[in-house]
Amino acid sequence: MADVEPIFALVMQFSRRGIMLQRSRAELYESLRDFIVADRNGRLLGCVALTIEWDNLAEIKSLAVSPRHQRRGLGRRLVKASLAEARRLGIGKVFALTMVPSFFERLGFQRVTRESLPHKVWSDCIKCPKFPDCDELAVAIDVPK
Repeated sequence: MADVEPIFALVMQFSRRGIMLQRSRAELYESLRDFIVADRNGRLLGCVALTIEWDNLAEIKSLAVSPRHQRRGLGRRLVKASLAEARRLGIGKVFALTMVPSFFERLGFQRVTRESLPHKVWSDCIKCPKFPDCDELAVAIDVPK
C-alpha cells in the first residue's frame, strides 16, 4: 500500500508531459496487485503494471522510470519481469501501447495494428485527453512457455 503515492507521483510526472495516461489514486489502489516496482532503500525508482485483458492476453501499462534513473536498464528489467509474470500465469501474448515503440522492439516486441487487439483493450482510451486522436502505437510479443 505504501507504493501507491510514489507510483501516483511518478505516473503524474509523465502524464503532465502528455506521454503517459493519467491514473487516479483509486485506479492505482484497485490495480496495485498488477504493479511491479523497482526501489532502492525504500525509494521508488520505477514501476510497471501487467494487466490481464482477455483470455491469453495481457497489457503492459504505466511503465515509468524516474528521470534520474533512466538509461540504466531499469525499464528493460521491469518489462522482463512483467513478461516473466505473464509466463508464470500462462499468458501467451503481451502488448503495450506506446509512444516509444523502439524501446519495446529492442526487447523483441513487434508493431501490430490496434485493430488486431480486442475492443476491450480500448476501455482506457475514453479517459485519455488525446481521444480519439491517439498517437500511440501498439506493440506485442508472444510469451515463450
